[in-house]
Amino acid sequence: MGTGMGLAVVHGIVRGHGGAITASSTPGRGSSFDMLFPRVAYEIPKRTAPVLEMPKGQELILFVDDEAVLVDLGKQMLESLGYAVVGETDPKVAFQRFKAEPDKFDMVITDLTMPGLTGDALAKSIVGIRPDIPIILVTGFSERETQEHAGNMGIREIVMKPLTILDLASVVRRVLDQC
Repeated sequence: MGTGMGLAVVHGIVRGHGGAITASSTPGRGSSFDMLFPRVAYEIPKRTAPVLEMPKGQELILFVDDEAVLVDLGKQMLESLGYAVVGETDPKVAFQRFKAEPDKFDMVITDLTMPGLTGDALAKSIVGIRPDIPIILVTGFSERETQEHAGNMGIREIVMKPLTILDLASVVRRVLDQC
């Protein structure tokens, strides 16, 4: 059961804004309340989010993650930015592809935690073949890898999951431009 103050509070708010309330009631049909407010003399400006220009490129990237859905998502995001992408779910197969044509790739993006060969071990093997290749390590565990340790293995950046397309676009372009 209410206190009967609801309509009084609403009336106070409406009057505080220069408005009025009209009420009508029909037995058996209920009551209706109309709130009237003064017309606003100006137009409220529409807020629009700033359009962010995402960095793009045309380089060939080897994208490695043991989860097929993440490889597909990574490929889609990078390809929408203009990059060519070779995706692999098996880090050992990815290494063999890189080893077969080390000068073909402009960058490697690899997940850290993968069965059979971790991303940091993959990076170390790749850098053993081609020390100048930029490598980005993607992880959900920040405490395992430090940037200094990663740098000693040839990893240029560590990025945290989940990645947005803007995050990915920015880090990829930044790392490629530093080379």
